[in-house]
Amino acid sequence: MNTNRLSKTMAAALNAQITKEAHASQIYLSYAAWADGQGFAGIASFLFRHAHEERNHMMKILEYILKRGAEVEVTAIPAPPASPVSINNCFEKILEHEVDNTNAVYKLVKMSHAEEDWATWNFMQWFVMEQVEEETLVMNLLDKMKIAGGEKMSSDALYSFDKDMEKASNEVRPAQEVTTETP
Repeated sequence: MNTNRLSKTMAAALNAQITKEAHASQIYLSYAAWADGQGFAGIASFLFRHAHEERNHMMKILEYILKRGAEVEVTAIPAPPASPVSINNCFEKILEHEVDNTNAVYKLVKMSHAEEDWATWNFMQWFVMEQVEEETLVMNLLDKMKIAGGEKMSSDALYSFDKDMEKASNEVRPAQEVTTETP
């Protein structure tokens, strides 16, 4: 008996999103290593935590595919893009990546709606809200940097920002621990 509850196109799209989330994790990992190499331990800590969070997103989708009886396809991920040229550029690149990921999530939502796959549509709503949070977080950080001078942030402002990011890194929780009571 076939227990697969996902269409071939939906399973393929969800598998592609697994790869996209793995790639996101690698991007955060790469940028964290770059930030650490530049002496920004607080920013690096924040980015390392986000690399872990993106991996949790990947696992959340992988587990969903398995629960729906479909096959998971683990594929190669692209190399991360070139290292940022500044802290401001780092977060600009992160925002671009998060917006791209939001668009991919929206495509999955649209596809699940078109297929009347309400289980997947419902599952993807968590990711819609997560992307709102991710984009808002990065936009708020870019706003703080803009106030501090953007690309021309003083060394004192960069030092303070790095220290703030070290504290902020503890706010990231694994995706599987998120519930409606503790978002």
